[in-house]
Amino acid sequence: MATDGHKRSQVSSAPPRKLSVQKFAEARATELETLHTIVTDRLKNDFRSQRSKRRRTTAYDNQAAKKRSRKKQKHGVVDQSNAFLSEKDDKNVPRRIRRRAELKMNLEKGFCTSGDGTKRLRTHVWHAKRFTMTKLWGYYLPLGLQGSGRGSRAVLKWFKAGVLAHDASYHVAMQLEGKEESLLSVLRMVLVPSPSARSEEITRSIISGAIYDTAMLHQFGAPCSTPIAPVTYMWRPTCQQDKDNDASAVYNCVISNGLEVTERSSTFRHLWVWIHASAFPAGYDALKLACQKEMEESGSVIKCLSLEGKLAKLEIMGSKAFQLLQRTLCPVTRSKDHTWALNRHSVAEASDDSHSKYVLENEEDIPSHAVMSLRVKDPRVFIDKRKTANAAESGSASILADVQGTEDKEHFVYENISEKKEVILSLMGSEAEGTSMLAEKNLWDVNRGISPPVEETVICKERYDQNKNLFCLDESSSRVLNTSTNLQCSRSCPILLLKNNDRRGMHNGWSVILPLSWVRAFWIPLISKGANVIGLREKHWISCDVGLPYFPSDFPDCHAYLCLKETESAASNVKDELRPPTQRPLRVPILPPWNSIQVSLREGPTKMQNAETFRLEDAVRNNSSSNSECENYDVTYFVARTSFSLKNFLNEFQGCKLRLRPHVTDKSTSFTAFMRDESNLGHGQNGITKFSYNHKLCFVRVFLHAYKEGFFEEGAVVCAPQLTDISLWTRSENIDGGLQVPQSAVRSYFKEQSSGKWELQLPGDTISRESHRWPIGFVTTGFVRGSKKTVAQAFCEAVLLAHIRGEQWDMMPIKRRRKEIYVLVRNLRSSAYRLALATIVLEDQEEDVEFL
Repeated sequence: MATDGHKRSQVSSAPPRKLSVQKFAEARATELETLHTIVTDRLKNDFRSQRSKRRRTTAYDNQAAKKRSRKKQKHGVVDQSNAFLSEKDDKNVPRRIRRRAELKMNLEKGFCTSGDGTKRLRTHVWHAKRFTMTKLWGYYLPLGLQGSGRGSRAVLKWFKAGVLAHDASYHVAMQLEGKEESLLSVLRMVLVPSPSARSEEITRSIISGAIYDTAMLHQFGAPCSTPIAPVTYMWRPTCQQDKDNDASAVYNCVISNGLEVTERSSTFRHLWVWIHASAFPAGYDALKLACQKEMEESGSVIKCLSLEGKLAKLEIMGSKAFQLLQRTLCPVTRSKDHTWALNRHSVAEASDDSHSKYVLENEEDIPSHAVMSLRVKDPRVFIDKRKTANAAESGSASILADVQGTEDKEHFVYENISEKKEVILSLMGSEAEGTSMLAEKNLWDVNRGISPPVEETVICKERYDQNKNLFCLDESSSRVLNTSTNLQCSRSCPILLLKNNDRRGMHNGWSVILPLSWVRAFWIPLISKGANVIGLREKHWISCDVGLPYFPSDFPDCHAYLCLKETESAASNVKDELRPPTQRPLRVPILPPWNSIQVSLREGPTKMQNAETFRLEDAVRNNSSSNSECENYDVTYFVARTSFSLKNFLNEFQGCKLRLRPHVTDKSTSFTAFMRDESNLGHGQNGITKFSYNHKLCFVRVFLHAYKEGFFEEGAVVCAPQLTDISLWTRSENIDGGLQVPQSAVRSYFKEQSSGKWELQLPGDTISRESHRWPIGFVTTGFVRGSKKTVAQAFCEAVLLAHIRGEQWDMMPIKRRRKEIYVLVRNLRSSAYRLALATIVLEDQEEDVEFL
């Protein structure tokens, strides 16, 4: 037995380096003949293809194939060595071939543009095959999945039990460079709420770069401070900036308990402000004017740069978004110590002079609005080899820690500082994948250029060579390719991870900020590992389902909202003109006539007068100077998005106690105590309308829930109910039909003028007067089909809401009062009113500036 074992050990069990296919077939000739005999018997010796399975082909005509091949060769798609056609044939290359060759190029920065200058995303080819594309804000963007606009039930299911991905590269970043005090002064000029409005602990965390913040960007120097768009701003971490400015700062950064602590040596800081593409020109001009004003006053130098075409933004949403990031991202450097974990409900533990190196391990330990700076490997070559059995045992342990076959450099926590310096010096001298670990550029240095990823053809060739090595077929040639590409391309990418959960923790979301040239390298791995891609329409559905405003649809005080509605109105008019006159739907205003709310403040919502009085007052209004006020209405209203702004508006009503209670941090005075306060009974309700006749209007965002039934569409009008209307739905017996208006009143409620604007028409007949209800607001986001919440978002006038709440509280006992306000909602093409419960957002939360 020992002799047999010794002989077996001398025989090599490895397969030969090369295999001869001819010898392999000759050795198994009998087996092949047997298989051929069996197949022959089954087909009855008839190897012809069946007629039912034949398909039309163009194989008989080789001229078309040759022509396409010559054009591809001329354009550089196949072989440029055979490109000998004339210049005249080059102009006849199909646009499809030219565009695909252009979109396949992975430029280091910038977007591919069409003939009219419209930009295309780096994922344009992938989206164009699967989505309905639209031209918006200077981009070709995916509007939604193919179809009639349905499928919201499946999208919400993916969001609650899966993961969604959206290419948000149309968001643009603006970089501010200057002293910290000067940058804070610039932000205070144009942002509401300003950074100084936050608590001291949160402000320190924001300035240190540990978390980001959201605010409303306003125009600089405008008398009414016209809002532009919501923005997200983040500071560059002080430790990263000191490292880049001075190499000796490496010795000052000591990793203590997983936190990088450095002494701030300079107040020169970098700041990023992210804004939507529809408001980028106005926002960029506002920031430049604010920087110029600050430089004139303080004398310091501030740079305002645009990073358009250099950075990309991928949004990952859903309950399993964090698990998808764990399976996709493999950090080059990791920390083993977990004591850096911050409390989820408190961000004060991140000191002003520190920035944590986060590790994708426990999502609960990462605070809301956290900013994580990582350098990750190319996700196209990263493969998670952890077994499913180990995944069940490890629980919430990091998937990244079990990757096999990687050669990452890990940072440990050492007790001896001198020993740590030796390790850092060794890392400075070591080479990781052909480049120095500490010499890699940070994402904040995108202006100086970041190495693009390795081309897809090189990775495919390497995989092919690896498979050949696995089967021992031939020698690999990947080493030759690596030496030629490592000098220009990189195998790792710097990214920023942003946790998009709002401070209430209402939804799960992450944003991946990365160089624009790396979008394709991350897009396909994210999709192949379980992400469902959504467009603009699906993203709007999700924002409504989680109760967040969606820009620009839910920002009627911004110019981007006006431009969007004008585009939608023009597209709707063109679509209606293509139909026969008898099949055209009822024309309704796409842009809600917000000026009609001013008429409600002047005339109602009180008991209707007779028709003769209305006609006389209407004639007086047409001949008086009040008409000029309606024409200038666009600058006489604002939207309260913070409790502070709403309080300032309510303080102007001296002698009138409005029934509104903005959210306060002091929990000693609850809303229940405010409802049961008898001192608020019957004070100033009769004088509100007269006092607010020429007053600046204030709109607040509300949530609308149908009381019993009803479906609220976008653009529906919210009306003030009479006390008798509420009893139609609240009493026990059912009333068939409910409150309705005549069909003639539906067509004449809003009338289009010769100038193209829509105005509210006062009723003239008795039946229309009885069913007429005064408008107090409009629905900006309707119900989402398939959602169990059935909530719509609307903007209503604050004074009218307070008046309606006061009437409803006065008619019922104190103990039966409720926080919600009864209102009526009517779709513009419907004749039926539906009872709804309106909840004011600013009574539940302090701010309403976060957006999805």
